[in-house]
Amino acid sequence: MKHTLPKLNLILIAVSVVIIVLGFALMAGEPSGEVYNPDIFSFRRITVGPMISLFGFVFLLFAILFRAKKK
Repeated sequence: MKHTLPKLNLILIAVSVVIIVLGFALMAGEPSGEVYNPDIFSFRRITVGPMISLFGFVFLLFAILFRAKKK
């Protein structure tokens, strides 16, 4: 079976999906609930997680458009 994308592109896509999931996992945590929880505004949840997810989405675009040099 022939794929439209080469094997290297599929590996890069898989790596980018892992990066995106890591970013979303960093944004996750306990909900605030009935009692106010100031941890919902932590640096990890507000800044680090979204930036890693954004990098994953940009890397996904690169992985799809990447074309290896022919020898």
